[in-house]
Amino acid sequence: MALHIKKGDMVEIIAGDHKGAVGKVLRVIPNKNKVVVQGHNIAKRHVRPSRKNPQGGRVGIEKPIHISNVLPVNPKTSKGTKVHYEINENGSKKRVAKDGTELGVVRRAKA
Repeated sequence: MALHIKKGDMVEIIAGDHKGAVGKVLRVIPNKNKVVVQGHNIAKRHVRPSRKNPQGGRVGIEKPIHISNVLPVNPKTSKGTKVHYEINENGSKKRVAKDGTELGVVRRAKA
């Protein structure tokens, strides 16, 4: 399955408790079809005292969201949009929003 999301993308969450929220993708987990979105789907993790966290206690961490529940944000409209791929004359592949706005080059042409 081709992933329409990559690390660093701005995405809109379209389902679940954070529906309508926009955030940056911190990590993509392709074998589980999940993404981690900054500041959303936060769970509490209980940690022991350590050098990094001398007090211990409860720490909030971002949990993965299924990739089908997020859409890339179109920079032109600032809303989530579906994506398709186009191949240029030089062989590079780019992601394009359904309204025609380019979202970025995915793969460069082979030399």
